[in-house]
Amino acid sequence: MKITEGKLKRMAAVAGANGVIAAAAMDQRGSLQKSIAKEKGIDKGAVTPEMMSEFKTAVTRVLTPHASAILLDPEFGLPAIRQKDPKAGVLLAYEQTGYDQSQPGRIPSLIPYWTVKKAAEAGADCLKLLLYYSPEEPENVKAIKHAFVARIGAECEHCQVPFFLEFVGYDFHGGDESGVEYAKKKPEIVSKSMEEFSKPEYCVDMLKVEVPVNMQFVEGARANKSGQAAYSKKEAMDLFRRAAEVAKKPFIYLSAGVSDDQFRESLELAIEAKVNFAGVLCGRATWKEGIPVYAKQGLKAFEDWLQDRGVQNIKALNQVLQGAQPWHAKYGGMDKIQRV
Repeated sequence: MKITEGKLKRMAAVAGANGVIAAAAMDQRGSLQKSIAKEKGIDKGAVTPEMMSEFKTAVTRVLTPHASAILLDPEFGLPAIRQKDPKAGVLLAYEQTGYDQSQPGRIPSLIPYWTVKKAAEAGADCLKLLLYYSPEEPENVKAIKHAFVARIGAECEHCQVPFFLEFVGYDFHGGDESGVEYAKKKPEIVSKSMEEFSKPEYCVDMLKVEVPVNMQFVEGARANKSGQAAYSKKEAMDLFRRAAEVAKKPFIYLSAGVSDDQFRESLELAIEAKVNFAGVLCGRATWKEGIPVYAKQGLKAFEDWLQDRGVQNIKALNQVLQGAQPWHAKYGGMDKIQRV
């Protein structure tokens, strides 16, 4: 693998000294506004930019002493950068929240006034893009998304900013994504997406991926409360390995909004399967249970909750991450990386 000195330095900034990425995610926008509004009993439009910024700043200030990096957004998160722990790196999101609902395919769009260069100037070490993607999409939809990702990859190459691509699978045909039938399809959706965006034409440096199984349908899992199973534990471990094998780029797991307990259980299974993942970029699993506290009791109570439960969550996650591998292990270690 070849990597520029600029990218290498920036990758080191978001990883721990051991090369593992233990990052917190706080780039939620539309979903966070809806959650705060629901808990306050107000309209989403009444959740002000100031409220969004103070929520993100509180999470950043309290959690980054325990994280290798923080993922923020340029719309509400820039003030939080000044409050992060000095040792923590910064990733900034590039996409607008949500997706185009006027046509099928969940087509993404970028923040119109933002660029990779501006992100770096604002303090970002790396850039993140969220993409909804499914191998089941029509070829014309996939062609749009492939070109979209490739353009951003080229922009990141030009600016020597590492490109983190987060892809989230979905049912293109509109089925229930929380049910057992989608759980059976999920492994292929995740693995085929990892295989596609490992291709060199996208210039992706880090894949941010979903766990390839739904732990709620793994036989015998703590998260399985229904008794329904889409896969045995052995099958789930094989699916973890299969997805990891097709990835030609290092990858980290995202929490996808599940509870902290369920996310940790999925990581424990990945480690038991000896999957060479490079860490996590974990958001809601760490702090989402604090949203009602913020909405109903205010900022100070939320900060107190973060100092207690939020820090407990991230420390428990860090304990599990002792089983993760350095991001450069995918290339055979730092000594195998060619600096250009």
